[in-house]
Amino acid sequence: MSLLFEAFSHFRDLQERARGAGDPEPTAMTLATANPQGRVSARTVLLKELDGRGFVFYTNFGSNKGQQILAHPQCALLFLWKTLDRQVQVKIEGIAEPVTHCEADAYFAQRPRLSQIGAWASKQSQPLADRAELMARVREFEQRFEGQDVPRPPHWSGFRVVPDMIEFWYGAEYRLHDRLRYQCVDGEWGKRALYP
Repeated sequence: MSLLFEAFSHFRDLQERARGAGDPEPTAMTLATANPQGRVSARTVLLKELDGRGFVFYTNFGSNKGQQILAHPQCALLFLWKTLDRQVQVKIEGIAEPVTHCEADAYFAQRPRLSQIGAWASKQSQPLADRAELMARVREFEQRFEGQDVPRPPHWSGFRVVPDMIEFWYGAEYRLHDRLRYQCVDGEWGKRALYP
């Protein structure tokens, strides 16, 4: 097993343990991006898939995060699970690349219908007068797609964060934490423990 797949396997095991321990949202991750001027933004998104290449999430490409990633694809993800016997944090750094149209279409087709409508109705990150304006747009698109499947909007798709670093942090008493970092340097993955 390659070290990258070892890290992926370790991640999946921890996420399943967090789910089993009652974590209310074990797929929640903080996504950090930067604009072209270097100003950093962070927000919570949901992991939808971990495949053999990386961590996949979906969003509106017109949103701040979508625009920032398209302009500057380096980003970071952070998972925090407090429900395990030791608090666990997993930090991922890498490059975000758009998923294929086929992948985005397949995922969009599985979403609840109202979530599909919402993807059309929301002008994500744009000014909104009030909630009534949003709900009017929801009704508009419900009528537009009445009696038919809702197609994926052209501005809505996904990104796959292809990691070049994955670090596992395990909380311990007296700040004597355990840290294990997997990192790719010049195309080769390595693994090492770090001081807390």
